Amino acid sequence: SLSLLDTNLPAEAETELRSFIAKRLTKGALFEGMGNVASVGLSIPEYKVGCYYCRFQQENLLEMATLESDINAPEYVVCFLGGSEKEDTFRLELDKYIQSLKINLDLEQKPLETYVNPYLRSWFENAVCPIQRVVLLFQEKLAFLLHAALSYTPVEVKNADERTEKDISRFLAAASLQGLVQEGTMTSLCIAMTEEQHKSMIIDCSGPQPQLHNAGSNRFCEEWMQAFVNGAEGGNPFLFRQILENFKLKAIQDINNLKRFIRQAEMNHYALFKCYMFLKNCGSGDILLKIVKVEHAEMPEARNVVTVLEEFMRE
Repeated sequence: SLSLLDTNLPAEAETELRSFIAKRLTKGALFEGMGNVASVGLSIPEYKVGCYYCRFQQENLLEMATLESDINAPEYVVCFLGGSEKEDTFRLELDKYIQSLKINLDLEQKPLETYVNPYLRSWFENAVCPIQRVVLLFQEKLAFLLHAALSYTPVEVKNADERTEKDISRFLAAASLQGLVQEGTMTSLCIAMTEEQHKSMIIDCSGPQPQLHNAGSNRFCEEWMQAFVNGAEGGNPFLFRQILENFKLKAIQDINNLKRFIRQAEMNHYALFKCYMFLKNCGSGDILLKIVKVEHAEMPEARNVVTVLEEFMRE
């Protein structure tokens, strides 16, 4: 059975939503801590809306239930409604948002009105809008942020308020290739970039516009920055997220193309020239070369190709 804790929906729509969630629960379609997004028909407003829903248990009570199996830890389902199913592009952010609620939720100590309600009502502002806020804050300087995210350059934020610091951190996490390149590669890149301390990028937010020090960029990031700036006129956070996903997809495609060329270049000098021309023309040769260098560190032939390419690029 489902009992209502809090909602800002009209009674009729709340009943319809509860019925929808009850059916999903009956089918066993809600996994703990993993959100889903679906289209739900509600009478108010009279069209389908996008619904993100997630089932979770309180962290501390879950531990008690494990220790004493006869105690049933209470379970909760959180639902966020938006204008369409576009919430799916922010599903990972919303999962993290629920995770934070799960860790901090203590209904005995923190009444609904003072902690839970404000937290739930600010989901859109805190989970969906950070990317948009960063785009509007950095404008043309966004290219440097994209470059730092792709190259795993350490970033230090100074003189920023808590929300801005979190926004920048979330943007960098969303723009990085984490989960898309091999985990070992990512770790090695992070170590390599952290060791090059002079390459740490510093963002100073003491003025109206952020000032950047030790920042790097390339043609690839500048072109994608333009796509963000052009999209800023509409002010749609879902559009920015889609541009970010396309940016990462293109970076991954370029990495895979370069790897293919390197495999061919192990046996063919013309393919080596193709590698070089690709690196020169893709706009992101500096970063791609670093990534493949780390990935091919244990492969002698491929490593030799990368060394030759590095020499060519330096010249």
